[in-house]
Amino acid sequence: MRAALVSGAGIGIGAATAKILGRDGYHVFVSDILPDEGEAVAADICADGGSAEFLALDVSDSDACLAAIAAIEARFGALSALVANAGIAPRAAYPVLTDEKWDHVLDVNLKGQLRLIRAAAPAMSARQQGSVVCVSSIAGAVVGWDDHWHYSAAKAGITGMVKAAACALAKDNVRVNAVAPGFIRTAQILSEENSLGPVGLAAAEGTVPMDRAGHASEIGEVIAFLLSDKASYLTGQTIVVDGGLTISL
Repeated sequence: MRAALVSGAGIGIGAATAKILGRDGYHVFVSDILPDEGEAVAADICADGGSAEFLALDVSDSDACLAAIAAIEARFGALSALVANAGIAPRAAYPVLTDEKWDHVLDVNLKGQLRLIRAAAPAMSARQQGSVVCVSSIAGAVVGWDDHWHYSAAKAGITGMVKAAACALAKDNVRVNAVAPGFIRTAQILSEENSLGPVGLAAAEGTVPMDRAGHASEIGEVIAFLLSDKASYLTGQTIVVDGGLTISL
């Protein structure tokens, strides 16, 4: 059985992606720092006839990332699919964006993805197969977000990292891509403290040509496509999934 690891899979896009990969026949490692949520997602996958288990993992811990990937490789030889999704988006911008807040978001959102790719790539390369998808955002990859400078910087950095990793790993038949979601109806965007909140999202939906926010499963399906053999000649790309928002600006 093919093994897939999805980071930040306890909620939102990560949870939806994990369930789709379970449907598609992967043994899914549902990784997160949220044990109750992660266990529930793994249980849902199994209840639907799939194969999954929860894996407690903090992507800001390099040793933990290495150990988690090594344990998976001991059972499966190598990951077939890696979805680097874990991230945070606390509101902080000039003039209250401190070094500590900047470093924390970059450490989780950008370096956290590096840690997973760096740990998984050697076995993927040795096996001459594997696919990685990083979750970026239109905020940073395409447009800015005025009160999330650190988040936008991290998401822009993912685009560059994906290009470099794809170039490095292509000779080993390992593909690396990213998705950049737009307005997706998740707990993150519905947070009034750190994002748009329900009222703000309702207003934002009117700026989207498709006249609605996306669903987490709609991002998960694109991720599943990028991981699959249907995308076998596609690497180094960041696919924008935003209902037409950025082409209409």
